[in-house]
Amino acid sequence: MKLKEIRESKRLSQRDLCRIVGVSQPFLCDLEHGRRNATLDTWQKIADALEVPITELLEKAG
Repeated sequence: MKLKEIRESKRLSQRDLCRIVGVSQPFLCDLEHGRRNATLDTWQKIADALEVPITELLEKAG
């Protein structure tokens, strides 16, 4: 699944995930659409917030 699909499956809005992770909503939107990349630390925070292994996110991002 892609980041957006995982986030939606967890019933988290972009706003909620941004608040948990500490990133801006435009940044997350760009990340979900593949227009930006994130640091490993940010990916880990997203993975923790979504309760998925970081590898699941990185496989989809690459």
